[in-house]
This record gives sequence, C-alpha cells and structure tokens, in this order.
Amino acid sequence: MNCLTFDIEEHFQVAGFDSPLRRREWDSFESRVERNTEELLRLLAMKHVHATFFILGWVAERHRGLVQRIAAEGHEIASHGYAHEMITTQTRDQFREDVGKAKKILEDLVGEQVVGYRAPSFTITNATRWALEVLVEVGYRYDSSIFPIFHDRYGIPGADPWCHKVTIPSGEQLWEIPPSTANLVGVRIPVAGGGYFRLIPYSILRWFLHQVENTGHPLVMYLHPWEIDPEQPRMDGPLVSRLRHYTNLNRTSRRLTELLTDFQFAPIREVIGQMNLRAPAAETSGILCSCAEGLR
Repeated sequence: MNCLTFDIEEHFQVAGFDSPLRRREWDSFESRVERNTEELLRLLAMKHVHATFFILGWVAERHRGLVQRIAAEGHEIASHGYAHEMITTQTRDQFREDVGKAKKILEDLVGEQVVGYRAPSFTITNATRWALEVLVEVGYRYDSSIFPIFHDRYGIPGADPWCHKVTIPSGEQLWEIPPSTANLVGVRIPVAGGGYFRLIPYSILRWFLHQVENTGHPLVMYLHPWEIDPEQPRMDGPLVSRLRHYTNLNRTSRRLTELLTDFQFAPIREVIGQMNLRAPAAETSGILCSCAEGLR
C-alpha cells in the first residue's frame, strides 16, 4: 500500500510568489481552496481511496467545516504548519509556535490527535534538521519534509529515500516519510507529485513509479488543491515560479484519476502501521510501537 497526500493551501500562498506585501493581502484574495479540495474529495470517493491531508492552520481557521468534512470521510488530518512560513526563515522558537498552533487548531476541529507534519516547500534541510527535535517536543510522530534531491529551495541530497525512523539527540524517534524519488543512473530524481506530476508525461512517470514500487517500499505522492484549478487567477512573479505553478494545470485531474486507478493508496498513518506490523520486534521499540495504535 502506498501513501497519497495533499497539501491544503490557497493558490496565493505558494512559496514561489511569497512576499511580505502579498502576505498582508491574503485575506483580500479570492479563496478557492474549499471548492478545489471538495473536488479532490469527490475524485477520491469515486475510487474509494483515503489519503492524508496536510492542512495549513491558517486555512483551517477560515474553513473549519472543510476540515471536519475531510475527517468525516475517513481521511487523515495532518499539519502543514500555520502560516506557510519556510522553516529556513524561522528561528527555533518561531517554528515551535507555528507548528504547535497549527496542531492545536486541527485537533480542536477533529477531536483527535494530529501526528503528522509536512513543512512548507519541504524546507527541512541540512541547516534546519533541528526542526525534527521540535516536532517530537510538540507531539508529532512523523514528518514528511525531507526530499532527498538537489533543488534550489529545499532538499537533502543523499538522505535516506525510504520511509524510516529518525533518532533525535534526546533518544526519541519519529518516522521520516520522504516524497518518492527514483534512481536514474545513480541520481535521485523526484517523481512524487506537484510540478513533477504535471511536467513529466504520465506514461513515463508511471514507469518510474512502478520501479519504486518494485523495490518493496511504498510510494509517497503529493498534490495541492490549486493544481486541479486551471481557472485560478494568475499572479505576477519570477518566470520560473510561473512556469512551475501554471504549467499543465488542465491535465492534473485526469492524471490523478489515472494514478488512483493504477496504484493502491492509503493515509500515511495506516501505511506506517502496516510497516510496524511487518518489522521485527527489535525494530519497533520506542515511541512508535508495533501497531497502528502507536500513531494515535
């Protein structure tokens, strides 16, 4: 079983268009996250698939009913932080406040513990590995932020590309759930979703995903609600940001439907539970124990 995830944020909150001025205007922009997320829920329901939704606390405060509908339909609620701030721009205390605030908002809405986190733009890097310690301190049990690739904004080249446990200096552990990459002549290339999902022809992407599956490790895929919205308002920004954000938006829904047909998916929490059950007892000690309940 593979992991399917969605990062729930507004179209105007992406890092490529971020600026202090735009942040001050967030509440004045047209909100499209609810309609787009509901379309994702419809597509998932048609295929009887459940997923993990990494939700911004800022979005959850303004769309409380949406968060509760996602949970009511059997999907996992996880945290994308509160304000979509890159960890690389935050101090340790600022980060603790951000992820703690988001966790409390989501838990109050759905009435259960939120155990998963994904950083905006995957910004747990070599310079911000301390963030893993903060996540454990605040009460998270898994992270899905370390991309084992070269990138201009994120990534830890050479990092473990498979789902694994990380031991922090205190001796405690949490799961790291890296977005999927494939090995191409010794180089890790991203195949997990987002812009890669829209830019790589689906037939080629599907071949790479089957190669990852054949290793025995789960796929970890991700998308954003704005990626199925070709009619969204266009924003001014650097050319590379506009290319990454707007290319092939009209193809995402169809490709997602194909993906849901070609592969089996479940929320991250369930996949981790299955991995724990398969692991030898010696490997399942610590705060994440040998059953899915260890993540509840």
